[in-house]
Amino acid sequence: MPDPILHEGAQILCFHGGQASPTEISTRVMVSNMAIVTIAAPYRVSACPDVAPTGNGPCVTAKWTAGAVRVMSEGQPVVIMTGTATCTPTNTPLVPQSSQTRVLAT
Repeated sequence: MPDPILHEGAQILCFHGGQASPTEISTRVMVSNMAIVTIAAPYRVSACPDVAPTGNGPCVTAKWTAGAVRVMSEGQPVVIMTGTATCTPTNTPLVPQSSQTRVLAT
């Protein structure tokens, strides 16, 4: 099923509520007047409130491991709302909250 493509203005949080933003964008494709993001772009996580008793928090960075299967930009799959990402060092997911809804990918 097609899902919205994430762009640089999409609201994405770590599992604990910290704000995540891409460190790189793909300006070859624009949606809603904003560049999209591919799974090659690492994300920076700020203000993660997790302070785990085991000593592995808070979330600092995240990496997408799965995105669109059929839509690419610059040779990389684009990030979609149902894509999979993992935060470091907590090994928890990123959670997309909102994005543009006009352009979909599978």
